Amino acid sequence: MFYYVLKYVLLGPLLRLVFRPRIEGLENVPASGPAIVAGNHLSFSDHFLMPAMLKRRITFLAKAEYFTGPGLKGRLTAFFFRSAGQIPVDRSGKEAGQAAIREGLKVLGRGELLGIYPEGTRSHDGRLYKGKVGVAVMALKAGVPVVPCAMIGTFEAQPPGKVVPNIHPVSIRFGKPLDFSRYAGMEQEKAILRAVTDEIMYAILMLSQQEYVDEYAAVAKERQAAQKGAKERRFPWAPLG
Repeated sequence: MFYYVLKYVLLGPLLRLVFRPRIEGLENVPASGPAIVAGNHLSFSDHFLMPAMLKRRITFLAKAEYFTGPGLKGRLTAFFFRSAGQIPVDRSGKEAGQAAIREGLKVLGRGELLGIYPEGTRSHDGRLYKGKVGVAVMALKAGVPVVPCAMIGTFEAQPPGKVVPNIHPVSIRFGKPLDFSRYAGMEQEKAILRAVTDEIMYAILMLSQQEYVDEYAAVAKERQAAQKGAKERRFPWAPLG
């Protein structure tokens, strides 16, 4: 119930007023039945904008940190995500990935829409990064179509670290559903999973027109943080005089 109150009464109208998002290809999202909506991930606001524009309810796999934050802000964030029906996912370790897949398959098994960001984390620089194969595993195991989605302008509207969004044009594009039934029963084949994931990421790329990086976003973030730390150690701040 709270999901629909957020969507139609509290948050949805506000998002439409502030961002005035342009929606393209909404007819590509199935009106009924299970499907995966796989999108790029540029901003924290992606979690709210896309669901607010869809006619159907969509459940996202959200990082567990949103449910375990400290203090009043953490409790409010956890309450919001739980009330909106989002599923916490521990992103550390192989078993955590398997748990996320199991939860996603439960959503699809109920005939619902499942939202997922194949990159696994937000882009720190606005580019599109290599997708993880979990989306392919779920698509093949559940035998469902994958609808590619591109968020455009949300990085500029709310880049990493920005709490209050900027007023910036936002577009949301949905591509034609991708059918992977030709790979039925092959979800254990690593080459197939990589091929399916890459096809999904290419469809997102064509919609978003981002620059593509053939590397996992988490790896790129870690390298950037390490380089920054090394630079700070090499050139420590010291007062003049």
